[in-house]
Amino acid sequence: MAKWGEGDPRWIVEERPDATNVNNWHWTEKNACQWSQETLKKLLIGLEIEGNHFRCIITDLDKCEGEAVVNNRKGKLIFFYEWDIVASWQGNVRGRDDTVEGKMNIPNLSEENEISEIDVSFSLKESSETGNVLKEFLYKEGSDKIREQLKTYVKYLKEEFSKGLILPKKENISNNSKEQIQNLTSTFDKNVTVNNKSITKDIKSANTSSRFETKTLIMSHAFQCSGADLYRALTQVELVRIFTNGPVVLDVKEGGEFQLFGGNIHGTFKELIPNKKIVQYWRTKRWPPEHYSVVTITIEQQNDNTILNLMQIGVPESEYDGTRENWDRYYWDAIKRILGYGSFII
Repeated sequence: MAKWGEGDPRWIVEERPDATNVNNWHWTEKNACQWSQETLKKLLIGLEIEGNHFRCIITDLDKCEGEAVVNNRKGKLIFFYEWDIVASWQGNVRGRDDTVEGKMNIPNLSEENEISEIDVSFSLKESSETGNVLKEFLYKEGSDKIREQLKTYVKYLKEEFSKGLILPKKENISNNSKEQIQNLTSTFDKNVTVNNKSITKDIKSANTSSRFETKTLIMSHAFQCSGADLYRALTQVELVRIFTNGPVVLDVKEGGEFQLFGGNIHGTFKELIPNKKIVQYWRTKRWPPEHYSVVTITIEQQNDNTILNLMQIGVPESEYDGTRENWDRYYWDAIKRILGYGSFII
């Protein structure tokens, strides 16, 4: 029998910070359909193609049908994409009043074809002398410019969207992440101890009797993962420990306590609906004594991503900006970057 830690590396979970998909052995897949459609729209709509006497612009994306998927097998990324695109264009010849309209067709954008092999054709809504001149201009000058935008799409797919699909090993978590967590804890009282005092479930929402002004914080983020994955990222000790990069206390049940970042963030769970909703009484050590906010997190599963909505009632007005910044930096950005659930927007 192999000694502890000397067996088949696929089974040595200690080598992975989240103890899953050890050494990226298992096949994992990420759906890029919606992301691709949005990205292609941004890259093509509004694109101008100009010459000495001509000006054309892509005005709309009429059709963008197909699929795109990124796979990870044994630490190797495999890309599959296939799109059939139809777009509208308008153009004119300088010195002439008439505007010409037509269509652009890209039937074979796929990983099987080099960018230079991708067909880009142009047609006219109505044949005319001006239209024929512009169509010829687009064929000569516009095709390469369109292919450059398609090349950019492929680059973003491979370099941006696929980030995080190959998960890091524990020893590879960046020092930058550690420094960011240390920066968070340094903003609090370093000598403070964890508050073990129980918080009763009848804490009134937003501490309405407070003598200081409070605000309600609302934010929304998109994550490239399932709703179940995102819920686990917020409720499983192992995963929370990874993205916070420190010790965690997490008693995931109604009335159960949680403590993060050395106890600087702490509170209790008020309500839990698996994969759907988390409600917490939540505070930081910086806040006035015994003052808690009410945090409601809802998780909405979409076709190929998940939307997280947060509403936090009772944030001290003086702490509002810092609280919003810390949610973004130490929760959402960390989850996207370290767990690989990033949403990439151009």
